Amino acid sequence: MSETEPLSPERGRGQGEGVASIRHDPHPDPLPPRGGGKGIDSVLLIAFGGPERPKDVRPFLQIVTAGRPIPAERLEEVAHHYDLMGGRSPLTELTRRQSESLRAALAAAGRPVPVWVGMRNWHPFLHETLAEMKDRGCRKALGIILSSLQTEASWARYVEDVTAAREKVGPDAPEVVYAPPWSEHPRFIEAMAARAQAALAGIEAARRADARLVFTAHSVPVSMAAGSPYAAQLETAARAIAAALGRSEWSVAYQSRSGSPRDPWLEPDVGDVIRALARDGARDVVVVPVGFVCDHVEVLYDLDVEAKAVAISCDLGFHRAAAANDHPAFVAMLADLVRRGPAR
Repeated sequence: MSETEPLSPERGRGQGEGVASIRHDPHPDPLPPRGGGKGIDSVLLIAFGGPERPKDVRPFLQIVTAGRPIPAERLEEVAHHYDLMGGRSPLTELTRRQSESLRAALAAAGRPVPVWVGMRNWHPFLHETLAEMKDRGCRKALGIILSSLQTEASWARYVEDVTAAREKVGPDAPEVVYAPPWSEHPRFIEAMAARAQAALAGIEAARRADARLVFTAHSVPVSMAAGSPYAAQLETAARAIAAALGRSEWSVAYQSRSGSPRDPWLEPDVGDVIRALARDGARDVVVVPVGFVCDHVEVLYDLDVEAKAVAISCDLGFHRAAAANDHPAFVAMLADLVRRGPAR
């Protein structure tokens, strides 16, 4: 599963060589007074959640799809994707690594505040984390939503779930204020440019300059995207990453489309883009999952299995950049969000 609530009753098909210097410093600048962040005593990283053992997969999917008429065969299809990935998602482990790296970065910058992880759909659930924070004396946390692009499914529902979790904990639950959106943050761009550069380095030198970049995000319904900056944020981030790499040839695409084929979702689908690149004579494609913070099932299966199969069928070399995960530049971005405090 991803940051954008992908599972729906039906799943249809959606849709120069030189590299600029990429700054790479794991230590953020010293933290000045926070202004609007007055009283913040902790940080809460808010993520989607994912199963960590094979026996967790189906209960996790039941939670994700609660209240929606998802056919049993569709759930089994998605469960099989997890089975192929070892019966687990690496999302929770990667989020913990992000939190540990952030904690170390803040301590190195002279701001040793506790960093917590709360998940929307699996342990540690948001209400579990907030209850423990309350017991440890935390009163006001800066919430950082680990979703790079903003739409209802990838941002607003996170805030709603935190509100519900606080109500479940009770009147003494820590207050949560939120860091601003960060898809254009220079350190996020730096992290993803470094990930893309590493993928490009895996291509034979004689073919590398002609490799095409494709930046992906989870598809969402057109009606949902229309009321959000989601598509514009993807386009802006993709352009900045390509510029950092000195690349003028690039595309955006959407992946992991769910829902009825009768309903319009964001396009083009990544498979269609790969086919089009092959028709245009491309020999290699580098897919960069900008819309995903961690390498989880919709990266490891939907790209590394499904999209790769499309590329192979087109006789196209397939290369996939890692997600941000715990890249030092991404951790530095998180630290900078803490330094700057909540959105104003």
